[in-house]
Amino acid sequence: MISTVDYHTGGEPFRIVTGGVPEIPGRDVLTRRENAPGHADHVRRLLCHEPRGHADMYGCFLVPPDDAGAHLGVLFWHKDGFSTACGHGTIALGAYAVHEGLVEADPDGETDVVVDVPSGRVTARVRCSGGRVEAVTFVSVPSYVLARDVAAAGTRVDLSYGGAIYASVPAGALGLSVEPRHLTALVEHARRIKAALAGHPATRHPADDRLSGVYGVIFYDELPDDDEGHARQRNVTVFADGEVDRSPCGSGSAARMALLHEAGLRGTLVHESVVGSVFRARVARVTGEGIVPEIEGMAYRTGRHVFELDPADPIGTGFTLR
Repeated sequence: MISTVDYHTGGEPFRIVTGGVPEIPGRDVLTRRENAPGHADHVRRLLCHEPRGHADMYGCFLVPPDDAGAHLGVLFWHKDGFSTACGHGTIALGAYAVHEGLVEADPDGETDVVVDVPSGRVTARVRCSGGRVEAVTFVSVPSYVLARDVAAAGTRVDLSYGGAIYASVPAGALGLSVEPRHLTALVEHARRIKAALAGHPATRHPADDRLSGVYGVIFYDELPDDDEGHARQRNVTVFADGEVDRSPCGSGSAARMALLHEAGLRGTLVHESVVGSVFRARVARVTGEGIVPEIEGMAYRTGRHVFELDPADPIGTGFTLR
């Protein structure tokens, strides 16, 4: 019996597993991520694959934080394994922690929910009014540019880190735009770009090789500034093996802000997704490691579930069709 509380952030699912997961050993969250496939991969598959999930499903296991300085420890997962960062998930975890009373919140103010994730310690800053959660701001790990204008699969990409490594490319460079009608073509391009960058020196994390490798490819369109003069872009992030992020992508937004800040942006980025949902991103501060981005969004609870696996079920832990 596996219990979950499900959310969506900007349309992107986030399944929080609250019970039924075997203990995953490790001295810290990053080490637990290394050990998770050998201890809890069957649970990931059960909850992520069809018929209980789908090829674009996303979720997490709650684990102990690295120390008493954080409220939660988290292992993020998708259909292909375990990721190092997840901004939309962190936003959902902030809402979840307040909704469930795990963190006492100011009913008319901001409350920080501190979360240890494989890429480091992040914060979900939960804003409440009248006791109701109104918005959550994801405060990322330091983010920075790794390389620009790198050749990959017939195009040029910029590489940056926002808790995971992303390759950014304007959709127009491929003769496409960030629209649902172009998703199939964008997914195909993302797979080719990611394969072309496998093992590339510019995709190595400078401090910890466990964080190396391109996690996602971000396709973006430049849009006119909004009425308040804020910069606007529309993006779709294709991560893992062809998964499509319905939200504007939290850690991807952090990686985009590193590139945009280096290029001179000093205000807010209104970051739109392929389904029209919006994050608002800005730089909170600049450190020796890079910028610290803040990405504001909102998550909504969609349900509570108790899943089970009948031992006689020939489908077992499920399947994916792509």
